[in-house]
Amino acid sequence: MITTLAMLTVFYGIVIGILYSTQQTAKPTFNEYAVGGRSYGPWYVAMSYVNSWWPGATFIAFFGLAAGAGVFGLYGLAYSILGVTFMYLMATRAWRWGAKFNLRTQPDLLGMRYGSGAVKFIASVIGVVSLFPWVVLGMQALGSLFEIAGDGAWSLTACLVIGLAVIVIRQFWTVKMGMRGLIMTDMFQGVVAYVVSAVVCVVMLTGVGDSPISFADLGRVGDKVLTLPGDGGAYGPWYIASLIFTGVVGSLCWPTSFQRIYTASSVRAVKAGTVRTILISGVFYTLLMLVGIAGTRVPEVINDPQNGWFTLLDQFGGTWMLGLAVVIVFAASMGHIDGAVQVCGLQIANDIINSGKRKFTDSQLTTIAKTSMVIFMALAAVVAYLTFNMSRLQLLAQISYQGIVQLGVPLFLGIFWRWGNKWGAISGMVSGFTVAGVLTLIYPDDIRVLGSITGGIIGFTVNLAVFLIVSAITSQSAAERIRVAQLFEAAKRSIPQADRPQPSSPASVLEVDPAS
Repeated sequence: MITTLAMLTVFYGIVIGILYSTQQTAKPTFNEYAVGGRSYGPWYVAMSYVNSWWPGATFIAFFGLAAGAGVFGLYGLAYSILGVTFMYLMATRAWRWGAKFNLRTQPDLLGMRYGSGAVKFIASVIGVVSLFPWVVLGMQALGSLFEIAGDGAWSLTACLVIGLAVIVIRQFWTVKMGMRGLIMTDMFQGVVAYVVSAVVCVVMLTGVGDSPISFADLGRVGDKVLTLPGDGGAYGPWYIASLIFTGVVGSLCWPTSFQRIYTASSVRAVKAGTVRTILISGVFYTLLMLVGIAGTRVPEVINDPQNGWFTLLDQFGGTWMLGLAVVIVFAASMGHIDGAVQVCGLQIANDIINSGKRKFTDSQLTTIAKTSMVIFMALAAVVAYLTFNMSRLQLLAQISYQGIVQLGVPLFLGIFWRWGNKWGAISGMVSGFTVAGVLTLIYPDDIRVLGSITGGIIGFTVNLAVFLIVSAITSQSAAERIRVAQLFEAAKRSIPQADRPQPSSPASVLEVDPAS
């Protein structure tokens, strides 16, 4: 226990040291808090992307999926690679609009594109609600690692409280430094969580020393481990396709991903960052899933697949390797939770509270964001406690995707297509999110009578149909067509630094009606 806690303390101390050494002397503006001055290169963008993509729960819930159900766990690889690839295609227009019109959040972009404060408000609510399960998973991951770090001496409540306290202390620096603090620490945390873990996976799979697994074990796993849901059994043929589709679409809709686009110094930095993200994510997640699948031959992993990562490293190298396993999960958890809570606090302040006719000052918005973060984390801690022993934790992640994909229709069509209007966007998001929410409440996993399609797919289909029909009925006015044409024209040109709006500029130079 002492060794593991000492390793956690050293790691945490380094993170605080990075924050302390890179802080700015001047108090950051709300714009600096939101996008870090739009000044970061591709490696910073890439590691920040990866931190927002793979939380600490990846080593517990998704590792447990691979250790408990085999190749099923690899579905995350398919949607993550495809999702980042599509993000590459979105980068130019999203970044240029963000730089030209001083956009701070994803709902800022949607509100500007459709000229509607209501679109911005609804999109922000969907984003915040959908991110909540991921923060819950992150809190559970922290609870699990402190249970292990304490060698079972602490109660579950104590472990969750300790995890919450650690994040609250880390949030002090996030509030003080804003997005700049996240980006700087994401680099260090990402190297530990994804690069070091990948190296550990390779070493174990090569069978070095006392490794309990090896590449040879992958050829000896049972047939059940190599079977996907829908290939016989209880699940229908559309289950995997539904998960991958919602994964690809949803991965492009996460508010945390857009926040990373806006922190980049240029379109080139965003695109180069996405290429690096594909490399890091692909190698890391593939190796982790292979370790999980090989672990299906270890009895202790079979008995407790969600703690399989810790079990294997403990068997491989004893206390020191167990300590490293805990530090790796801690690094991934802290980066993801911190980023998600920061973005949610920002959106609540910038897009929900500040969406009416009354506009708040930077100082007031920062206070609102701080308060929102505290409440958000407290709620997540309570839900994490109540669902801690849930048998399939990845269901929380799947449920969140059913909601976030509802942003896909107005987002993708709004970025790549000049047609559609605010009435279509509002009607589509509300109807799609409602349908997805009701169906997911009734069928949290899949809808067997429809071939195991998920509620999010049906909601997305309703969303798309309503968007197209309502937009066709209401149509765009002549003034709206001109406004949208100007937006698309602006996205064709690079933005010189001198022409970018100052931090005190409004979120958009094109008028947005907060009441519609």
